Amino acid sequence: MLRVITCLATEHDLRLVVVAGLVCFGGCFTALRLYSRMRDASGHGVRAAWVLLTGLVAGCSVWATHFIAMLSFDTGLKAGFLPLGTLASLLIAGLFMGAAFAAAALAHGRAGKLAGGVLAGLGVGAMHYTGMSAYVTEGVLTWDLPLVASSLALGIGLAVAAMFVADSGDKRGRLLAATLLLTLAICGLHFTGMGAIVIVPDATIDVPAQLLSSVMMTLAVTLIVGLIILGGLSAVLIEGGANAQALRRIRRLADAAYEGIVVVRSQRVQDANAAFCALAGAEVADLIGRRLEGDLLSFDDEGANGRREGQLTPRDGGAPIPIETFARVLEAGRGTGEQDDLVVLAVRDLRERRSAEEKIRYLAEHDGLTGLANRNVMQSRLAQALEQASVSGDSLAVICIDLDHFKEANDLHGHLAGDAILSEVARRLKASVAAPSFAARLGGDEFVVVQIGAGDQPTAAAELSARLLDVLREPVAFADQSLQVGASLGISLYREDGDSGEALLVNADMALYRAKEDGRGNYCFFKREMDETIRERRTLARELRQAISLEELVLHYQPLARAEDGEVCGFEALVRWRHPQRGMVPPMDFIPIAEESGLILPLGEWVLRRACADAAAWDKPLRIAVNLSPVQLNQPNLAAMVHEILMETGLAPRRLELEVTETALFKDYQRALDNLRRLKALGVRIAMDDFGTGFSSLSTLQSFPFDKIKIDKSFVENIHRHDRATAIVRAVLSLGRSLEIPVTAEGVETAEQLEFLRGEACAEVQGYAIGRPAPIDALDGWTDETVREALAG
Repeated sequence: MLRVITCLATEHDLRLVVVAGLVCFGGCFTALRLYSRMRDASGHGVRAAWVLLTGLVAGCSVWATHFIAMLSFDTGLKAGFLPLGTLASLLIAGLFMGAAFAAAALAHGRAGKLAGGVLAGLGVGAMHYTGMSAYVTEGVLTWDLPLVASSLALGIGLAVAAMFVADSGDKRGRLLAATLLLTLAICGLHFTGMGAIVIVPDATIDVPAQLLSSVMMTLAVTLIVGLIILGGLSAVLIEGGANAQALRRIRRLADAAYEGIVVVRSQRVQDANAAFCALAGAEVADLIGRRLEGDLLSFDDEGANGRREGQLTPRDGGAPIPIETFARVLEAGRGTGEQDDLVVLAVRDLRERRSAEEKIRYLAEHDGLTGLANRNVMQSRLAQALEQASVSGDSLAVICIDLDHFKEANDLHGHLAGDAILSEVARRLKASVAAPSFAARLGGDEFVVVQIGAGDQPTAAAELSARLLDVLREPVAFADQSLQVGASLGISLYREDGDSGEALLVNADMALYRAKEDGRGNYCFFKREMDETIRERRTLARELRQAISLEELVLHYQPLARAEDGEVCGFEALVRWRHPQRGMVPPMDFIPIAEESGLILPLGEWVLRRACADAAAWDKPLRIAVNLSPVQLNQPNLAAMVHEILMETGLAPRRLELEVTETALFKDYQRALDNLRRLKALGVRIAMDDFGTGFSSLSTLQSFPFDKIKIDKSFVENIHRHDRATAIVRAVLSLGRSLEIPVTAEGVETAEQLEFLRGEACAEVQGYAIGRPAPIDALDGWTDETVREALAG
């Protein structure tokens, strides 16, 4: 070690030694910067370029350091450098240093760093001793081999340490530490190797003239140093251009984002994208440096997992904007606190979401068409009102409202007209009810008004109900038309009629049902006997369901005869209910219950199946007529069901005659016509029943080719009693002849009626004058002769 220090102190120009050290440090710093870029590069071609540039800079740095230090070496003897050896040392330095950095960057784990450090140390040693072999002086060079070994070990050890430190991160402190270690490796190996030289002067040795002189070496070293500087500048330019391009790309991506993005350090805005600037109402230059929390944002809570909600106050004076932020640390700060972290926040505008939430909340609590409270909100508010009334003693009434003739207006004029009526009714109800009372829509054309604290009852409820009837009786304007509607109301009173919301609603509904039965267009208070009536109807509906499954129902058949000669041409099937306890229940008692309870479908199917089976067993191929209810007529699978029954019973389709009323057609006009056309395609006959009692009869006849028209008995029974009824019957018969549609007269009870119908060329007749409805086992008594005798009598 003393030999090395003595050599450095006495045989070197220390000024050039310092220059060599500075050149080495600068070259190593530049090489390690390039090395960091090489590690982050992607693509084989790009990495190869960085390897080449890093090897060139590092190799030139090592070579320049060596020969600047050699220029500072002065023994007092004439000396020079062989050109070939000098060039070879430069090539060795470049190759070894390129390989060293490539191994450290490309190989994984500690092995790559170790290999890179060893290659770097060996490369420096190979360059140094190759360069020394090109050194020629007037003397003989002898080597201290232990010092030579020590120089190599020192260079390799420090180079390995430099590689590990450089790869632990690209922070400035680590980069400087790695640069210092690599500089010590190069300089330590060089000067330790110089200390291993002993020169014995020998006058017989002649220094050739073609050797590189000190002037030539100075020029060469200057050129190499220039290359180092040029390589470093190239690296900086390449890196700067790449960073600028990356920043522009990131900026474009950030500006294309729908959400606002803002970068913050120490609560100060560092950068922001276009979306955030638009939210803040300011340019990015005006935002940089401002405090994010306080000047721009205020938060409702601390949040969790980087998510917080709050408000953004625009700089242009706009209304505060509800926002949601998500924070992520982009770069840890150099300090000890989180305030030094570089944080990126995604800022989401919540105005659309809050608006959507408000709409969802509104729709969850209100009827979408009318804006009134819906059933759930009505029940909740009613429960609250009852709780308050139980404490305060306030009066409370529940008024159920059902619109009269709404279905007819909806069927005639379409759903838009129906919606217009419902909206106008809701508007009138809201205008007629003062808080804390309120109105609600239950669904369809059913509404509820809850009257709270209005004074003495039942007077207050009666007065309000009368006003509502007057208001709702006014026509509704729609598409230049005046639609006439009305309403029926049922009222129940708190305490007198129930203590719970459910009981009050049920009892008000019972009262409404009674108001409709009493002629509509009025109001009715709940009475206890109504409860018994409703309970009776519900019991009857339950028993009817059992009757269908237990086949307690029976069919009676009423004959249809030709008016001309009295020959029976068919029968109409009429359902009867033989109740085990009640006896024979009239159809007018259980058919409405079947329609209300939804039993009309299974009941209608049972009637159709039984009638077809009975008719198929008759000896004569007489027709069988079966009535279709409005619900059946609008069944999607009606035609398929009829076809199945015909196949099952074996009845010919031409013998089945299905009767429909005009009113049934208008529930869903298009679907009803589609079903009738499908039935017609099966070969089934279609008759229009109760002709003249509905509406749009002529347009209905034009829309569908009916096989028969049946004049309602209300006209037939008034033949010769009222001239208008007689004229109507004569007109219908004339219409049938013109359209070539046979006409059947219902309700024929007298000989005078028969004679009149025969004189007007009526095709068929039906009624008590022909025969009363009778069970299947009584049909054998109807022979052609007995019927003709009845007609003659």
